[in-house]
Amino acid sequence: MVNTNKLRGKMIEHGMNVEELSLALGMNRATFYRRLNSDGEEFSIREADMIVNILKLKKEEANAIFFSQFVA
Repeated sequence: MVNTNKLRGKMIEHGMNVEELSLALGMNRATFYRRLNSDGEEFSIREADMIVNILKLKKEEANAIFFSQFVA
């Protein structure tokens, strides 16, 4: 499960809203919203990698957002 609260926080830190990030990903805004608001629908590895690059996330930040359930 993606830690959407941390992802939203990083988006805000970088001055990006959902519309801007979804555009940068080449994803429909509604699809991006659905993925943020649904625990059942995950981002693909490719999309997660693109988000990491767009938001210039450090390894620890990316792990905390996308792999929080695996990291102790």
